[in-house]
Amino acid sequence: MSNIINGTEIAKIIKDEVKKEIENLQGKKPCLAVVIVGNDEASHIYVKNKNKACEYVGIKSDTYFLEDTTTEEELLCLIDKLNNDDNVNGILVQLPLPSHINEKNVLLKINPLKDVDGFHPYNIGMLSTNSAMLKSCTPSGCIELLKRYNVEIKGKNALVIGRSNIVGKPISMMLLNEDATVTTAHTKTKDLEYLTKQADIIIVAIGVANFLKPHMIKEGVILIDVGMDRYNGKLCGDIDFSCSKKASLITPVPGGVGPMTITMLMKNCLIAYKIQNNTI
Repeated sequence: MSNIINGTEIAKIIKDEVKKEIENLQGKKPCLAVVIVGNDEASHIYVKNKNKACEYVGIKSDTYFLEDTTTEEELLCLIDKLNNDDNVNGILVQLPLPSHINEKNVLLKINPLKDVDGFHPYNIGMLSTNSAMLKSCTPSGCIELLKRYNVEIKGKNALVIGRSNIVGKPISMMLLNEDATVTTAHTKTKDLEYLTKQADIIIVAIGVANFLKPHMIKEGVILIDVGMDRYNGKLCGDIDFSCSKKASLITPVPGGVGPMTITMLMKNCLIAYKIQNNTI
């Protein structure tokens, strides 16, 4: 039996679940507004993939392409307009933004009930009290993968390597909410190898190619790789894939966590729609 977690397969199953639920909705369908500022190539590819996913599950997708000369005030005015539009259920501002725009101000401006990225401090605060309905997409995708592979999280020693606001911090809170005993490690952590050898579940999100090596882990550990790096011209993650020889389960790169991010965004759009229509 393979120990490889197939994120592509799980993502397809969840998208089909979302699609079926949307088909059964009465009245108008959920609508996602995506705002992209500038010409970052990776961002445009990502937005294109989001639009394809929306089309598949039945979510209306409106994309706003703004020039990189757009001012912060102009962007905030657009978000205000989308906040007040009852036909828009989810708002996503594609990051990164041009350097002259304050990312924090933009994220704060989004109505928390339309914050399908789960980045607004309101939703992060709700997450800390285990009350969030709109959760950060990549971390919630990691949890979903563990659950779909019947991993018992409760009581396990979980180690998160990384403390970003987008992945590290929210995934630590989500694991706590699942009753894991959680340690968060970062660049200032001493004797990291001691921690990695104690962990039952390790989630790595630091952006360092092949950082976690086989000698750092114990037999039977479960490994979730959030990294997306390049090494010698090839795509890889933060976990050296030779760790698969010791792991009971491991996510590959690509095909592991990556496909789950957009899928969980689709799920969040449906949840936001339900919140705004008082059906949740």
